[in-house]
Amino acid sequence: MRFTSLKLQTLRDLYLNELRDLYSAEIQLTRALPQMVEAATTHELKEAFAHHMHETDGHVARLERIFKTLDEKPTGETCEAMKGLLQEGEMFIEAEGNHEVIDAGLIAAAQRVEHYEMAGYGTVRALAWRLGFMEAVELLQATLDEERGADQKLTTIAESQVNDLAAHAVG
Repeated sequence: MRFTSLKLQTLRDLYLNELRDLYSAEIQLTRALPQMVEAATTHELKEAFAHHMHETDGHVARLERIFKTLDEKPTGETCEAMKGLLQEGEMFIEAEGNHEVIDAGLIAAAQRVEHYEMAGYGTVRALAWRLGFMEAVELLQATLDEERGADQKLTTIAESQVNDLAAHAVG
């Protein structure tokens, strides 16, 4: 939560604010993903969450590298949007009932997170490009590609098995 008003005088100010928001989002996600791995029952879904947990550590490291090149600190923001998305996802982590249906809910929650991250990384990549921070553009594009890949993998898992199993669940 922000305790001071946001001051944006330059595009660099906006860029830093957006980077800090993403950093906060990724840190929050590093705490949530182990719970999602544990909650998932489908082997492929567990593997997808575990793989993305590893990727997320890399996303944090890339953001820290960008901040270092800017001689700035990554902290100071709390990504309220990610906080809300993860709170919604907790409902599925704590849910009782049919495991296949819960897995389908976990996928839905995870894809909301991925779409939020893709929007954020696309935005900061465009800002970095406009500001001439080409190394950051490459790092941000790499993360954006991984976020898209995670989203596609979740879609494949949902469409190839989890949604079908959930559709046949008996309550």
